[in-house]
Amino acid sequence: MLKYILRRLLHMIPVIFIISVLIFGIIKMAPGDPVGSRLDPKATAEQKAAERARLGLDKPIPVQYFNWLRRSVKGDFGDSYMYKQPVSKVVPGFIKNSFILNIVTYFLAFAISIPIGIVCAVKQYSTTDNFWTVFSIIGISMPSFFFGLLLIYIFSVKLNMFPINGMITPGKNAIGLARAKDIIYHMVLPAVVLTFGSMASLIRYTRTSMLEVINQDYIRTARSKGLTEKIVIYKHAFRNALIPIVTIVGFSIPGLFSGAVILERIFVWPGIGNVMMDAISARDYNMMMALNMFFALLTLLGNLLADIGYALVDPRIKVD
Repeated sequence: MLKYILRRLLHMIPVIFIISVLIFGIIKMAPGDPVGSRLDPKATAEQKAAERARLGLDKPIPVQYFNWLRRSVKGDFGDSYMYKQPVSKVVPGFIKNSFILNIVTYFLAFAISIPIGIVCAVKQYSTTDNFWTVFSIIGISMPSFFFGLLLIYIFSVKLNMFPINGMITPGKNAIGLARAKDIIYHMVLPAVVLTFGSMASLIRYTRTSMLEVINQDYIRTARSKGLTEKIVIYKHAFRNALIPIVTIVGFSIPGLFSGAVILERIFVWPGIGNVMMDAISARDYNMMMALNMFFALLTLLGNLLADIGYALVDPRIKVD
């Protein structure tokens, strides 16, 4: 297993290099110029040229890329044009905020959806199955931004039960448990929206995977041996149905840190998705490169963890 992990990590190096070249090229091809957003609109051509030289934007694109690569290998991703600070100091705080929201969402989604999916598969075409099927179709079909705005209108504007946006109450310098309660209070609506959307797809994945397994011959054999239904379903069927779910877990890892861009905008949650949109608007090249590379690395690590998970849940798969 260790040799397999090391081999996969080594294979990631050329992949990361190719991804960095593509991302850098796409960002540079995008219209707009960060110089225009940093200087006064009345700035002279000489002032703009001096600013471009200071930022290193006057050099050829290949030179700019290798300068960025050389610094990035050392952990220096440059200064953010928006925040006037090193990117490495700005990003961690926003990543933490997105992680807090998303870890709660994914925990709730998986904890609720998997048991429901199993029940729907065992009781196929029952009232319970039909109800959750309709629920899943609605959840998959409904845009998250619409559901988010709907919850804000009902629970914030009309009922005044929850705050409209933000992560903490402005002007409230709470610490410790009081601060945690304030964050949870602000987290309720965005967490409900994200959990609702995630549950819809997870229930369908779990149900479909379980239905494929419980109709297999070895499940009928287990039942014919007199095993209880609970043991048949949870020990024999569910473990073999885990492979598609492991895939979802692996691909969910980047989402734990990358945030939900649209919902973070709607609820003004100070997460990494919000920062990414601001960086695109401001043509903050250093911030965009750092965030995109971070997301790409998380995706590759998610794939690796999914493959390792396959080997753990399915002994037929060898990774050595």
